[in-house]
Amino acid sequence: MLSNAPFPQDGFVRLSQILAPTGPIPVSKSTWWQGVKDGRFPQPQKLGPRTTVWKAEDIRALFDGNTDDDGQ
Repeated sequence: MLSNAPFPQDGFVRLSQILAPTGPIPVSKSTWWQGVKDGRFPQPQKLGPRTTVWKAEDIRALFDGNTDDDGQ
């Protein structure tokens, strides 16, 4: 994977594309999954038994600071 590739505008992204050093979110995997559980980070979608993805739009909104956080 190219580390200098721009983050996609739409579609799906894997966790390795989200978390640093190749992705825009500088947290560890365990912190990410705790944030998903707590509702701080977007919920994933399962494409298969071993494939978990997130909507690129949701992740882009997260690192652009445009989250729709209503306290849930």
